[in-house]
Amino acid sequence: MTERPDSPHRPAGLSRRRLFGLLGAGTAGALAAGTAGGAIGRATAPDLATAAGATDAVPFVGAHQAGIVTPAQDRLHFVAFDVITDDRAELVGMLKAWTAAARRMTAGRDAGPVGAVAGSPYAPPDDTGEALGLAPSGLTLTVGFGPTLFTTADGADRFGLASRRPKPLAELPSFPGDAIEPAISGGDLCIQACANDPQVAVHAVRNLVRLGAGVVSVRWSQLGFGRTSSTSTGQATPRNLFGFKDGTNNLKAESDSALDRFVWVADGDPGGDWLAGGSYLVTRRIRMLIESWDTASLDEQERTIGRTKGTGAPRGQHGEFDPVDFTKQVDGEFAVPETSHVFLANPTNAGTAILRRGYSFVDGSDGLGRLDAGLFFIAYQRDPATGFVQVQRNLRADAMNEYIRHTSSAVFACPPGIRGADDWWGRALFSR
Repeated sequence: MTERPDSPHRPAGLSRRRLFGLLGAGTAGALAAGTAGGAIGRATAPDLATAAGATDAVPFVGAHQAGIVTPAQDRLHFVAFDVITDDRAELVGMLKAWTAAARRMTAGRDAGPVGAVAGSPYAPPDDTGEALGLAPSGLTLTVGFGPTLFTTADGADRFGLASRRPKPLAELPSFPGDAIEPAISGGDLCIQACANDPQVAVHAVRNLVRLGAGVVSVRWSQLGFGRTSSTSTGQATPRNLFGFKDGTNNLKAESDSALDRFVWVADGDPGGDWLAGGSYLVTRRIRMLIESWDTASLDEQERTIGRTKGTGAPRGQHGEFDPVDFTKQVDGEFAVPETSHVFLANPTNAGTAILRRGYSFVDGSDGLGRLDAGLFFIAYQRDPATGFVQVQRNLRADAMNEYIRHTSSAVFACPPGIRGADDWWGRALFSR
């Protein structure tokens, strides 16, 4: 992964990390295609066939940040930070350093220009080295700014940003049944690292944490596996830890008009002077009470979700993508119950749509002999008040609430993409 002059034994411009990925792609692809059907949320053969390549690099520069409509990768490392300096120049310097490192790591190179092994043996390397020899693996790094970066909880404007905080960037309200833990909620900044190799994602976050020493500290973090939504029409619908297909009707990257309406902040929106082309990110750690779920009958599970467990079809229909018919009755009852998740979360009922790209998690046990497992929910939207908040309020009577608990909550404003060689995360926000 160390950047060196091009070797005569490989094509010019091909990083060492990318080379190793290409050499191993045939074997890895064959193994994945042969075993994917037995693992929850893992990539399926159609995914591998339609994707550009699970080991390829995702472009870092663009109108929007990568990692939002990018076809969802298989692994996640999400981290929220507290800013521990009051020096605006230090914060800006760190954001510039983060951007430079992200450019390099998403391209399959070391975090720093010297690298993990090519520097002085008497100085710390500028890359930690655990991704040496690994391909880019579709790594994306997405940054967001929390409400408390603009104004602290006690009203302080540490960085002169209070007047630039857009109105939609507000702490989420509480919802019935919430069991939110403050220690794993909120944050001044966040980094979402997604990749098809967990070590690549963890390596990226580790190096950004290293570069932020003295400026930020980790507030909380979450590892995730097995994407729980499809963000591209080329991806098969995955299953969540309840065993059901998840995200069938999710917004897709190919739906430009819907993304413009529901996901991307526009010029005339609040904060549009610096946030246009960006989006608002909502995260929720949702504990699934899987032991209770596993004792429910198949009929109860399907009535709770509103879909059949095998095909993913709406109850009363045959195929996964058949339209939901809320009027159809079976044996005198609505096929899709009015308390089902599908009925209450359907965009036609909430009048809105959000782009989901969540992940499953298993974080050991809860100390009472039960798995601490569930869904790390991630959603992007143009305005949280008309996006996630509206949908969540519509779910007050959701039968699924019996089997889940929301334990973490956060909201961030994700700026637009990096436009050129001199651009950096947050430049428009901090430029005046």
